Amino acid sequence: MTRSWYIRFATLSFLVLLSLLTMVPTMTGSDPAKWVIPKKINLGLDLQGGLYMVLGIDFNKVYRDEAIASVRRAENYLKEAGVVIKTGALDTSDASDPKQGFIIESGDKSVAKKKLDEFFGYTRRLVDEKDNTLNYGLGREFKREIESTAVSKSIEVIRNRIDEFGVTEPEITSQGQDRIVVQLPGVKDIERAKDLIGKTAKLEFRFVNDEMPDAKLMELVEKARTAGIVYKKGDRFSEWVEKVNTHIKADLPAGFVLYFSKEVSKVTSEITNLVPYLLEADAPLTGDELQEASVRIDQQQNRPYVSLDFKSNGAKIFEEVTGKNIGRRMAIVLDGNVYSAPVIQARIAGGSAMITLGFGDYNSQLSEARDLALVLRAGALPVELEFQEQRVVGPSLGADAIDKAELAAAIGSALVFLAMVWYYRVSGVYASLTLVVNVLLVMACLVFVGATLTVPGIAGIALTVGMAADGNIIIYERIKEELNKGIGPKEAVNIAFAKAFWTILDANITTALAGLCLLNFGTGPVRGFAVTLLIGIATTVYTSYFMTKLLFDWHVSKPRQTLSI
Repeated sequence: MTRSWYIRFATLSFLVLLSLLTMVPTMTGSDPAKWVIPKKINLGLDLQGGLYMVLGIDFNKVYRDEAIASVRRAENYLKEAGVVIKTGALDTSDASDPKQGFIIESGDKSVAKKKLDEFFGYTRRLVDEKDNTLNYGLGREFKREIESTAVSKSIEVIRNRIDEFGVTEPEITSQGQDRIVVQLPGVKDIERAKDLIGKTAKLEFRFVNDEMPDAKLMELVEKARTAGIVYKKGDRFSEWVEKVNTHIKADLPAGFVLYFSKEVSKVTSEITNLVPYLLEADAPLTGDELQEASVRIDQQQNRPYVSLDFKSNGAKIFEEVTGKNIGRRMAIVLDGNVYSAPVIQARIAGGSAMITLGFGDYNSQLSEARDLALVLRAGALPVELEFQEQRVVGPSLGADAIDKAELAAAIGSALVFLAMVWYYRVSGVYASLTLVVNVLLVMACLVFVGATLTVPGIAGIALTVGMAADGNIIIYERIKEELNKGIGPKEAVNIAFAKAFWTILDANITTALAGLCLLNFGTGPVRGFAVTLLIGIATTVYTSYFMTKLLFDWHVSKPRQTLSI
């Protein structure tokens, strides 16, 4: 045997040994951390169960929220220029193009137009003007920017949250212009996962108006309830809050909105009490200025809370607003829920604040604090997402798919092995051995690249076995042709492998090109199939040509050796 053969044999032996070590955690079902290579194959949603969701974006609601954003700041901006304006009613007759009116109470109209155009820039456009009223709609470029970035930013935020949640290999993809598909394999706590994904995490600091009595606030809530606006379990809390405010808007002081603090039952997790707060509509500080959110423990009361640290600009704003409003209550609001409303005792420097969890035992508060810190760290969703479809795949269904796939793979492989051995005899045994190594290498590669194995992926592995067998057949038939010409076994093997190489390579390259298209343009199951197919193509070229050549070189190295083919 030549030195080259021993080098190739050592390489093959190393790859097989490495693959076996890689597959041990998966085959034994044990903890990967206990083995040399601490990894195992990630199973997809269809194999281990989990959660499948379709989330939608209501862009009309996004446009409406954007239309009323920054209105209070615009009023203050014009006031500095000597123009006093009052916010008019929001015109939503065209849901896709809401218009916000500004009523000029004092000052020059042309100055007001110039200042508003200067303040809003491309985000707003002047729709019409009547007497002393200017109506502004969203800028067309700004609307296109919202539509183009909403989905991509939402996917990024959801992925950050899921990564911290600890889900292995989630599948998060866009579907059309206003939908996001989320697949979470292996998720056990479905409701918690949905809450983390769907939570907008819109953090705001708003000042409380204590002039209106609590009894009057409760009367307004009762008025909304009488009109049929009742919060029910499963409803989105922020949407219910918005409906209440829309219904009682005429009864509220201008520039104020009604928010609530929730008391939740420890047993049923249902809302048992809602405490209303009258808050300023304009939030001087939001979660956009948040630097870090972490869970801390109050040593005196032995209760967890969420510690907030602001960016430099946020710290400056926080210090300024607390200094100017000593003695007032500042509410910490997240997605319409008032977590706390402490009284400002003094100017707060350093850029730190805290969110306390008012109800529940220690463990439930700790869990809520962790989830709250998680979504705040991962960032707020740029838009509110609606759960349009949900499917929970049970682990029993995945186990059944694995069992059937294993049975199908075993039967199919056995038939291929028997056919190869029956037709090609000893050479067929070599071919069967290369097929086993091929599958082993594919599985090991899935572990190393961190790919997820799905049912379509198993189909890709089955196709790989067929392609590898086809490569062996091309070589064997060429060997038989050379032997029929009267050429000796050793020369016949060398000639056959030399001539078959480009045929095998060409066939696999064309298949790989199709696989790359599936990987780039496909989604979900299609991508799972493409991943195993592409990995299988690489291992097929190696095993069906280089490994088979290694075995035949060893076989014909002996003097007067014949070929059983």
